Amino acid sequence: MTDTVKFRGRPSAEQRRPSVFWVLAAIILPLWSLMVRYRFTPGSRLPRSGPFILAPNHYSEIDPIAMGAAVWHLGRLPRFMAKASLFRVPVLGWLLRASGQIPVEREGAARRGVPSGNPMGAANQLIERESGVIVYPEGTLTRDPGLWPMRGKSGAVRLALESGIPLIPVAHWGTQELMPRYEKKIRPFPRKTIRVAVGEPLDLSGFAGRPLDQKTVAAATTMLMDAITALLAELRDEQPPAERWDPSKHQQSETGRF
Repeated sequence: MTDTVKFRGRPSAEQRRPSVFWVLAAIILPLWSLMVRYRFTPGSRLPRSGPFILAPNHYSEIDPIAMGAAVWHLGRLPRFMAKASLFRVPVLGWLLRASGQIPVEREGAARRGVPSGNPMGAANQLIERESGVIVYPEGTLTRDPGLWPMRGKSGAVRLALESGIPLIPVAHWGTQELMPRYEKKIRPFPRKTIRVAVGEPLDLSGFAGRPLDQKTVAAATTMLMDAITALLAELRDEQPPAERWDPSKHQQSETGRF
């Protein structure tokens, strides 16, 4: 396996600005660090400024915390797209807004005229704020028995193609030791190591000028999932399956537990 190293990115301008993230980091990171240590591959970097879309693999319910802390360690502020309904929950909604999370209304609600953070609205927010967002391209925990990335969905790719915001693949490995897939309990001790590999922004220039139809989006999504899988294979020092797991071919639903 490629050598991995500890890495702490130089804080970006957005991270140095006072915000609710300072409070969250002061509360969460010391506790998190008792359970987790990070090892970043030498090439793992995020842009020091400007918007980006970070697309990680997903195989544990605790992945968002793991990836959020990793992004903080790399010098940027972690943001996610969240269901707009969560922003209407007392306290939680305030925390989501204060920390810059991005509301996305369900497609059906948007069609009915409900005010929404639609994908392009989300992209505009990212561009205006020069911030990044974490989008899980699988949409849910992988169904693959070996925890390899399964078939991807189009959200992250479509957002990147429509906006021109850099799309960055990333893989991590180790959170399954802290909280195995679909288990409710965390196993904090002994301290776990999470390995992270951040790839180069995906070169989507080959799709420029093409209509954003199903064929185009599917091809770009395959490119993204291939990049994430290659990064994970490097971290695991293993060969991924020859064929990416497709829940529909195994009579599995794509949401919920199975």
